[in-house]
Amino acid sequence: MIEAALAEGSPAEISAGFLHAARAAGASYLQTRVYRRPGVPLTSATHWAAGGLVSRIAPPDWAGSAAFNYICFEKNPLLAAIRESRTRYRFGDFAPQEDRAFGEYWEAMSEAGMAEALCATSYGAGGKIASLHLGVTHRDFVKGEAEAIQRAGLVLTERLIDLAEPPAREDVTLSVREHDALRYVADGKTDWEIGVILGVSQSTARFHIDNARRKLGAVNRAQAVARMAVRRLI
Repeated sequence: MIEAALAEGSPAEISAGFLHAARAAGASYLQTRVYRRPGVPLTSATHWAAGGLVSRIAPPDWAGSAAFNYICFEKNPLLAAIRESRTRYRFGDFAPQEDRAFGEYWEAMSEAGMAEALCATSYGAGGKIASLHLGVTHRDFVKGEAEAIQRAGLVLTERLIDLAEPPAREDVTLSVREHDALRYVADGKTDWEIGVILGVSQSTARFHIDNARRKLGAVNRAQAVARMAVRRLI
């Protein structure tokens, strides 16, 4: 999936390539957007009005259907995640499938072949946001699978931001320790494990990771790893 996200092509072509690569994991739907955070209170209407649709790969006639309009305008539980500037989450985190209040929501989602959906979101300069919604046909994932898909999705959203507005920035220079520490974060290591590998304390490992994150201009570690991947530093 990361290879697809880093491939050459237009934003729409790269989005389609990502979905193709994700089909093996049960992906059935993709939507990508690049837009600017609304300067007015966030509502379903203002979020929609921000526009920026890059690609929507869905069943025919899904967009504009009663089910589509319901989850976008009448019952949109994802606004909370956007307000919190989340980089990764499942739709089910904000619309629990076992909660009867979201029964109609998941019935509507099922019309597009989605039993669950994963989101990855990158935050750039000037309020720019790139988001990926990846619908899947199942709710259960093997251990680490959903997180791996979302991390790959962050590489895609970072790439979309760069393609939408090529950044005028200086090259980021990480120290050897910062680079190695963040690379081990990409491998799923904890701060304690990274400290053991590098022969430093846990707090020192955390210090190197946070320095790397700040240099990359990332809001959290996951986005920092994605930015390393886009810059082909890992």
